[in-house]
Amino acid sequence: MLLGLRLHNIALIESLEIDFDQGFSVFTGETGAGKSVFLFAIDYLLGGGGNNCGLRLMRTGSNHSQIEGYFSVDSVVQEWISDNSFDISDDEIIVSRDWKLRNGRISSRIRLNGQIISKQDILSLRPKLMDLTQQGQVHKLTSSFEQLKLLDRFGSSEVEEALSLVKKSWKNWKLINLKLEETKKEYEYNEESLRVNQTFLEDLEKANIEDPLEEKQLKEDQDRLVYGVKLQEALALVFSRLKESTDTFPSAQDHFLEVIQELRKCVSLDSSLAYPLELLLDSYSKLEDFLRSLEDYQLLLESDPNQLQLIQNRLLDINRLKSRYKLDLQGLLARRSQVINLLNVNPISFLNEIKDKELLARKELKKYNYNLTKVRTKYAKDLENELIKYLKPLGLENIRFKVVFSSSSPSEKGEDAIDFFFSANEGEPLAPLANFASGGEMSRFLLALTSVFSEVSGSKTLIFDEIDSGVSGAISSAIGKLLKRLSIKNQVFCITHQPLVAALADNHFSVSKTVCDGMTLSKVSLLKGFADRKSELVKLTGGDFEKASIYAASLLDNKAA
Repeated sequence: MLLGLRLHNIALIESLEIDFDQGFSVFTGETGAGKSVFLFAIDYLLGGGGNNCGLRLMRTGSNHSQIEGYFSVDSVVQEWISDNSFDISDDEIIVSRDWKLRNGRISSRIRLNGQIISKQDILSLRPKLMDLTQQGQVHKLTSSFEQLKLLDRFGSSEVEEALSLVKKSWKNWKLINLKLEETKKEYEYNEESLRVNQTFLEDLEKANIEDPLEEKQLKEDQDRLVYGVKLQEALALVFSRLKESTDTFPSAQDHFLEVIQELRKCVSLDSSLAYPLELLLDSYSKLEDFLRSLEDYQLLLESDPNQLQLIQNRLLDINRLKSRYKLDLQGLLARRSQVINLLNVNPISFLNEIKDKELLARKELKKYNYNLTKVRTKYAKDLENELIKYLKPLGLENIRFKVVFSSSSPSEKGEDAIDFFFSANEGEPLAPLANFASGGEMSRFLLALTSVFSEVSGSKTLIFDEIDSGVSGAISSAIGKLLKRLSIKNQVFCITHQPLVAALADNHFSVSKTVCDGMTLSKVSLLKGFADRKSELVKLTGGDFEKASIYAASLLDNKAA
């Protein structure tokens, strides 16, 4: 429960510390005194509002504000702390929010026991700490989306389990359906690209493109044929110097042989010359190998014009293909491999395979959607009964209420749309709640809803802002009694103008305004004595003081009482 609240520079409050107890607590006071600041502060503390809210709450003339809330920890909160990896073992937690105004902009930080906590995390913790109900929360009752959220919340773990299967199935179907749409587009594209790819393969087949090194070899052969005469002349000179000899000019081979002969004679005289002789013989052998390789090359040299023309025509064909497809020879061959692989895949077969998977996923989703609707329908009936049970004592004896289902576009929330249908008077047909319920009826619906959900919610602290607005004395008495009954198991706060409600409180806080040094300040006082409480109820009652005083005393004496 909420143990205490500390406010600094909030609205008309300079500094305030207030402790709370269990049971039923009310805030009363004149309009504009600052009663709702209590509600707005807790809302902002627990992640509600935006920077504009912080700016509105900031006390005039200040640039720094802070709110601290002290809460007891139950098993639900402790489980959340553990699941979210916060290192807290105390029986109490402190949630604080401070914000500063700098250059016209608000910067805000939220802490949990001194540890920075994100807004997303505090919003997930919030429902486990309290349930805040405002009279203006009509969207909870009139929005089909919000109504569905309320129903799912009422269904608790059973709906959550069914909903988780729908979410999982929805995501699975969504992925497969996306793949199906992509495959359809690819199939349409492939119909066109098939013709292009087949033409490409035909072009390469006609040109007999196979060897990635063919172009390089053709260019070498072409150069050899073009420069054949020059090469022949150069080889003739080489051979004449190294191999061919005349009586006048011995060749290099002749000189080698003469030297070898002389060295052999020397070795017979001095064996230490055997190694130089071996080196010389090795060099002579390499010279012979060199000459043989040149002779082999010489045999390849031709100056056949027909052969040259064939080579140049082949190079021209290859260049045409390279230019047409903007790829080199290696790129042409690589693309051919890719195209062959693509053409080996049967696109219609793959498309049909994806269609079959999508159909199965859709059937599974439909099955889980049907089950979710079934579970929701069951809890819708329970919700109808529970709400009527709470609404009848609130002056709606002839109330009829029904949760009406209709189909919506499938989503991860299922395929259900719902509307709350309502009839307050006998003989009136059921109609959407938003169309016919009055402000007072809306207030009672909010109270009934909160009462119902207090039994399934993890929160044990309930806050109501003028939930009794727009109702008569008899109805306000019934509202007060319901709030009192709720406070047996929950900590209940209510901002009220009704003496019948305020008289039932276990703890009564009075909010008033004072002026100090030219500044208007809000003051919050816990009314403990009979006289103080009676005086406050007299103010709420208004009219003739003496009669109001007698009425207020009777309310307190009879606990309304």
